[in-house]
Amino acid sequence: MARGGGEPPVPGGHSSGAADSSGDIGLGAFIGGEVVERSVAELGAAMAAGGLTAEQAVQAYLARIEALDSGGPRLGSVIETNREALSIARERDAERRAGQVRGPLHGIPILLKDNLDTADGMTTSAGSLALAGSTAARDSTVATRLRAAGAVLLGKTNLSEWANFRSTRSSSGWSGRGGQCRNPYALDRSPCGSSSGSGAAPAASLCAVAIGTETDGSIVCPASFCGVAGFKPTVGLVSRAGIVPISHSQDTAGPMGRTVADLVLVLAIIQGADPRDPQTAAAPPEALIDPAAILDPNGLNGARLGVVRELFGFHPEVDRQMHGVLEALAAAGAELVDPVSLPQRGAWREAELEVFLYEFKHGLNAYLAALPAGPRPRTLAEIIEFNRANAGRSMPWFGQELFERAEGKGPLTEGAYLEALATCRRLARDEGIDAALSTNGLDALICPTTGPAYLIDWVNGDNYKGSASGPAAVAGYPHATVPAGYAHGLPWGLSIFGAAWSDARILRYAFAFEQATKVRRPPELPATAPLAG
Repeated sequence: MARGGGEPPVPGGHSSGAADSSGDIGLGAFIGGEVVERSVAELGAAMAAGGLTAEQAVQAYLARIEALDSGGPRLGSVIETNREALSIARERDAERRAGQVRGPLHGIPILLKDNLDTADGMTTSAGSLALAGSTAARDSTVATRLRAAGAVLLGKTNLSEWANFRSTRSSSGWSGRGGQCRNPYALDRSPCGSSSGSGAAPAASLCAVAIGTETDGSIVCPASFCGVAGFKPTVGLVSRAGIVPISHSQDTAGPMGRTVADLVLVLAIIQGADPRDPQTAAAPPEALIDPAAILDPNGLNGARLGVVRELFGFHPEVDRQMHGVLEALAAAGAELVDPVSLPQRGAWREAELEVFLYEFKHGLNAYLAALPAGPRPRTLAEIIEFNRANAGRSMPWFGQELFERAEGKGPLTEGAYLEALATCRRLARDEGIDAALSTNGLDALICPTTGPAYLIDWVNGDNYKGSASGPAAVAGYPHATVPAGYAHGLPWGLSIFGAAWSDARILRYAFAFEQATKVRRPPELPATAPLAG
C-alpha cells in the first residue's frame, strides 16, 4: 500500500474521533485488538498455544494500519505494506504446525524503515520521489536475517526524507513519497526523525517491533518522542549492507519497540559479522548479545552510572522528573556519580558535518550505481537535478542545500575529510566518552534523551532543542533510550550510553530500569497535547 507524493495532510487534521476516553488507546483499542500492546514474547506464546496465528496477527496489524495510519487519525507512519505478508504468514503457520519453529521471531510481523532494501517487490526509496518504484535485487542483510528467523516483513515505515540529510530546514517525518508522519501522543506534534515511522508505528501497535537506522539521533530521538524504547548499537555490530547510506562512520540499523525485551530479541537476530559490510569484522565475539544474560530485572545491581547534567536542560519538566528517575535507578541498585562532565561535548559538530558531506556523496553514488537497471537517478548529481525539475512535489517547503554541498566534495582521500574524521573520533571517543568513563570509574552515562515533542511546522522546519544523541553517535558507541516520563502528555526517554561494544551492558541496564519503573503508557492519538498537567 504505497501512499503519498504531493501534499501531505494539514497538521492535526483528520483527527476527529481519534481520542476516546472509554478505552486505553481510544479508537485503536477496538481495531485488531488481539495485537494491541502485545510484546514479541506474548505474540509468540499465543501462537504456540494455538490462540493466534501469524496470519491473524498480520491481518490485525493491516487492519490497524488501514484504519489509523492511512485513514482516521492519519498517523502516516507506514509508507508501504508488503503484498506478500499474508502468504508469508501462512507459510510460517504451516511450519509451526509441522513443529518447525525457527525461534522467538517466528511469525512475528516487523516493519522496516524505507531505507532498507528488500528483494520482494517493495520499494526502497528513502522516502524520495526520485526513487519511487526503485526495487532492490537483493535483501539488506538485516532483512535476510529477519526472514531466516521466521519474521514476517509487514512493510516499510515512513521517514524524514533521505534520513533527514537533505536540508537544514526540514520537517522531521516528512517525505515526498509518504507525506507527514505524526506523533501518536499528539497528532500535531513531530515524531522526530529520521526513523519517524519506526517510532510511531510500534507505539500505536501497527507492528510488533520496527527497524530504524541512525547516523546521529535518528533512532533515539523518535523513540523518545513516540514513547517507545530504541537502541543504536555500536557501529559494526549490525550490518549496513543494503541500507541507503549517509555516513559509513556513523550509520547503523537498530530495533525500536514498546519493550526493551523486544529490542533484545530482534538485535540478537540481526547482529553479527557480514562479508558485505567490512566494519562488522571489528566486532569481538564477546560483543554479541545473549538475551538470557541481558533480560535480568536485577541488572542494575552494582552498576556505576555517571549523570551527565551538561545534557539536561531540554525542558524544565523533564529535568524535574529526572530527580525521580535517579531515585529509581538508585533503588534498583545503581551507584550514581552526580554530576559527571563529558569532555569536548559538542566540539566535533563542524567536523561531523564535514564527514557527512564527504561520506554521503561517496556512499550514495555507490548505492545508486549498484541498483538494478531502470530509469532512475544513478548519482547524487542526478538526484539534485530530479529535485530541481520536480520542485513543486519534491521540495514544496524546504530545499536541498546539504545535497548541493555534498556534491561539491571530492574523494575520501582528501585531507579535509581525513582531518575531520580524525577530529570526530578523538573528541568523541578518546577525549569524550572514554575519558568520562575511565576518569570516574563508570560503567555507563545517563541523561534525558531529549525534551517533549515540538509542533510540526512546515514553514520554519523543526523547532529542535537538542538531544543527547551526539556523543554516542559521533563515537559510534551504543545508546539506548527507554520511556521515563511524560510532560503535558508527551513522552520523553532516559538515555543510557557507554563504551564501544558495551551493547549488552547498556541493554541490561535499560531492561532493569524499564522493569523497575514501567512508565510507558499507550498513546490515545489525540489531535493535540493537553497544556495542563
